[in-house]
Amino acid sequence: MITPLVTMPGGWELIVIVLVIVLLFGAKKLPELARGSGQALRIFKDETKGLRTDDDQITPEEREIEARRTEAEADRAREQRPDDTTA
Repeated sequence: MITPLVTMPGGWELIVIVLVIVLLFGAKKLPELARGSGQALRIFKDETKGLRTDDDQITPEEREIEARRTEAEADRAREQRPDDTTA
């Protein structure tokens, strides 16, 4: 069986990574970094949600085209239907 070269860090590795981050940025900067990351993630989620809702909205031009198409289909259906005005 082949073992992967890169695996998920375990307990001790995570502790070492956290200590290195604290040494690099300092304990005072960590809350600011976390706050900035949270805001960036929130903005990203809002923008992707906005893109999805923009796709669902219909422009007035598209609405007019759709109305014309349904009117034309109704006219064709009326023309193909036989007259029921036999008296």
